[in-house]
Amino acid sequence: MKVLNRYIFRQIFSSVLVVLLLVLSLDFIGKIIDQLDSLRAGYTFTEMLIYISWSIPASVYEFMPYAVLVGCLIGLGALAGNSELVVARAAGVSILQIAWMALKSVLVFILLALLLGEYVVPYAEQTAQSRRALALGYSTEDQARRGVWHREADDFILFSVVQPDGTLFGITRYHFQDGKLVRASNTKKAVYQNGRWNESNVDVTYFTDSNELTTERIDEQVWNTELTPALLNIVSMEPGSLSISNLHNYSEYLADQNLHNGEYALAFWQKALQPLATISLMLIAISFVFGPLRQVSMGQKIFTGVAFGIGFQLVQSLLGPSSVVFGFSPLVAVLIPIALCYCVGFYLLKRAG
Repeated sequence: MKVLNRYIFRQIFSSVLVVLLLVLSLDFIGKIIDQLDSLRAGYTFTEMLIYISWSIPASVYEFMPYAVLVGCLIGLGALAGNSELVVARAAGVSILQIAWMALKSVLVFILLALLLGEYVVPYAEQTAQSRRALALGYSTEDQARRGVWHREADDFILFSVVQPDGTLFGITRYHFQDGKLVRASNTKKAVYQNGRWNESNVDVTYFTDSNELTTERIDEQVWNTELTPALLNIVSMEPGSLSISNLHNYSEYLADQNLHNGEYALAFWQKALQPLATISLMLIAISFVFGPLRQVSMGQKIFTGVAFGIGFQLVQSLLGPSSVVFGFSPLVAVLIPIALCYCVGFYLLKRAG
């Protein structure tokens, strides 16, 4: 049994790894093609490659469940094609025992995805986006549209670039009193040191009641605000790029402030339940190998796996935003496709057994 355990572990592990590397290679090439139109003086080809390289951890995390699905179909399909699974069954090994052997290798990839999503992806994604913004020129109109907006009391603030180390570039603040704009400032750079923000190269414009404008240039000043780098690191990123812990904390914070937190709650449940989703797709792969795909070619197995993965992702992408729009629980939206996979998988395994 130990020999069979190791053999199936190696077969599944190597198959999933090959599929993951292949998908990442295609994704890398696709991103290069997508970024070619953005090349310019500051954003060189080398800088583009650095940006895409920083996004690899997020791609690994995103494609992991589908690599497991296709990898299990290939690995177990090869064993079935060589009649090795038939021999194992004849020796008294049940389908559930084979599924447990396959799960052991899949757990390695699940653990890797959890570690990447919690500790690597948030930092890598923010570094990638900030490097790209600096290279493209954060003062451009396009970057202003893609910047981060935040409101604090009567101030509306736009951050063009937020770096993980607590450095900001291109900060524009609009201060209102009684609904009227009275002051606007643009800061080239701000650094968080000793619990406060130190701004440099600040241009301030004052708006008076007589429609006159006065400007002032300040070389250095302290910006008094409740914002911290930790909070900015959260609000400046897409929910899907945040860690599970930050998603939970920020979602609870928004709920306590009676603010809409549906997008962050949805991202939290998608990440928290990704291990269950990955195992459900593995179960589908095993049930297909022992069930309807027992006698088909390897190409048909791969096609079926890709098609099922696309369908799974489509259902998730439809139910998730629907929960935000129509107000039902994001947990339910995430659980429905996972539960369907488990039901289909166990049903097919029961028929095969």
